[in-house]
Amino acid sequence: MKTIKALALLSGGLDSTLAVKLILDQGIEVEALNFWTPFCLCGRGGCGAFEVAKKFNVPIKVMKLDKEYLQILKKPKYGYGKNMNPCIDCRILMLKKAKKYAQEIGASFIFTGEVLNERPMSQHLKALKTIEKEVNLVNKILRPLSAKLLPPTIMEKKGLVDREKLGNINGRSRKKQIKMAAEFGIMNYPCPAGGCLLTYKEFARKVRDLFDHKKRVTMEDVCLLKVGRHFRLGENKIIVGRNEAENKILLRMKSKNDYYFEAENTGSPITILQGPKTSKAVEKAADLTAFYSDKKGDVFIKFGRAILDKSIISPKLEPLEVEKLRIS
Repeated sequence: MKTIKALALLSGGLDSTLAVKLILDQGIEVEALNFWTPFCLCGRGGCGAFEVAKKFNVPIKVMKLDKEYLQILKKPKYGYGKNMNPCIDCRILMLKKAKKYAQEIGASFIFTGEVLNERPMSQHLKALKTIEKEVNLVNKILRPLSAKLLPPTIMEKKGLVDREKLGNINGRSRKKQIKMAAEFGIMNYPCPAGGCLLTYKEFARKVRDLFDHKKRVTMEDVCLLKVGRHFRLGENKIIVGRNEAENKILLRMKSKNDYYFEAENTGSPITILQGPKTSKAVEKAADLTAFYSDKKGDVFIKFGRAILDKSIISPKLEPLEVEKLRIS
């Protein structure tokens, strides 16, 4: 009898891990697909998806969502959640790519770790059906953790999957998933609740600010939002490193037209100035560098494009002045 193959959308979180286990236990061959964006909260690279794939001995492919994702993020068809999270449009994009990849590898169906009513924007029944319709996969996406609460899929009707061995989880609590993980012997699972930076208001404000002030936004621009303290002065963006690691990243990611600043002979952040190099912008960037340096009183600041060939003396700003400039 020919082995059935299924494609898993594997984030590496607890839900998708359990979904893979449920399908493998039915004797179905699984291949995993992981999507990369710069907005994952795990900070572990793949959010543990590689570890899960290795544990279950399933092949895994990583796809980057870049230019297409930025277009969606700028103007999502189905809008945003509480902040800048375009959850429905994001899911549609992932499933369109998953559908094409499933055809390439000969997978009979796609399954996900989605749980009915777990995510307020994208996992209620209406949203799930909207997503299926947009991808032209109505009743063709299996959600093993909640399958018994959803209409039977074509795969269940055909007998490719035993519906009785699937789950009936509903809502935002993870108690059932944690219990299942213990029963399956799944320990040290990453990201039990998952998460996306776009759901956080502080980060969302940085994203909005970026789109408001830059016509052509790149993935590098978005990645830079996660580094340093961000300030806005008209058309200028000023980014101040928080530690040595961020200082190195800022120097590596700065464009050739950006100025960078550093306080001389004292512990100092690296500061990047983007936008017009007006005297006011230079002064503010230097002032912010001085504020976060270790030196008290007036601070000697060096700055330049490729090398630190210019200088300015900056006084220490008052904290209230700093907060007025902060993007938050």
